[in-house]
Amino acid sequence: MFADACVRRGLDEPAVVPWTSVLRGEEIGFGPGTLVRIDSPGEDAEADALLRGPGEPSRVGGGARWHAGFVAGAARVRRAVAATPGAVLLADVEDVSVMFDKRSCHARLSAAGVPVPPALAGPVGGYAELRERMGEARWGRVFVKPAHGSSASGIIALHASGRRVRAVTSAEPASGELHNSLRLRCYEDEADVAAIVDLLAPDGLHVERWFPKASVGGRAIDLRVVVVDGTPTHAVVRAGRGPMTNLHLGGVRGDLGAVITALGPHGWERALEICARAAARFPGSLAVGVDLMIGVDWREFAVAEVNAFGDLLPRLEGLPGSGAEGLDTYDAQVRAILTRYAPTSPGRSRDPVGSEGSRDALAGPGTPRREVGRGRSGA
Repeated sequence: MFADACVRRGLDEPAVVPWTSVLRGEEIGFGPGTLVRIDSPGEDAEADALLRGPGEPSRVGGGARWHAGFVAGAARVRRAVAATPGAVLLADVEDVSVMFDKRSCHARLSAAGVPVPPALAGPVGGYAELRERMGEARWGRVFVKPAHGSSASGIIALHASGRRVRAVTSAEPASGELHNSLRLRCYEDEADVAAIVDLLAPDGLHVERWFPKASVGGRAIDLRVVVVDGTPTHAVVRAGRGPMTNLHLGGVRGDLGAVITALGPHGWERALEICARAAARFPGSLAVGVDLMIGVDWREFAVAEVNAFGDLLPRLEGLPGSGAEGLDTYDAQVRAILTRYAPTSPGRSRDPVGSEGSRDALAGPGTPRREVGRGRSGA
């Protein structure tokens, strides 16, 4: 979709440097003046094995190893860009690293006064320690998140009172491992819940107090807001009957107009302002996806996540008044790139190379054009 946006803007389709090439340590080469976009390694099985080690792609876990490998690969790309005259990296590796560490991201937002749910400080070593820390904080309901997870992988919505527990998660134990079942399951046997938490804990946990969310039509809702070059340009309502609203876990796109009406003009303006403030904490990133929760009173807000690759929102046009009306998230980004890196002299052009394809890569414009991406497994 990013490549299509480039073509619509009169540019050549971006070239892709696969993530698998980057992760194997193969040489990375860019032409002078190339603009390089980093995209997600996505769901490519080979790239996943290089990042987390061999195993079923559906498994939950290995996030710490994935994070270290991903950041190291992105740093290789950064060095290649730095060694190329006039080349520009359209992402900040440190920004991306922080966004993929929920503990660091939460701390960065909190320090800047961006509203986030309260979180337990320091490491949480396992289920027994989790329950002890919940008791000390007097929290009966929490979200337990793998520190480096994405797409709600391994997240547990936990309600605990004495020996009574109820945990909702997409994780399913099998042969000593956890796997994503792509549907939410409810566990009420404490031994089962303890086993799941203990399997997740070695990779690091981030634990937040449960934030009760507003609902529309009997479904809990939150917002994914894409911020491009500092401006909130696109928003989608995610609605679910359970505690997770992710669209791949049974969530649906909700009625944005109904949410805006419920918030009122001032509330909607404040929601977008909070998303812009969250994005501003990652100034080296051209675009981020902010997950914003709205409280049951429709007045309180909290940022749940900031996503480095949160722009995959097909068939969604820009918000009225955003300047991105009629544009999808990729058109808006390509326009921002061209505005930032417009030719400085007549007859000389730069064409951004960037491809997302199936959520892949690094993109770059220039001549010759190269992009690192996943899907064809690009960086």
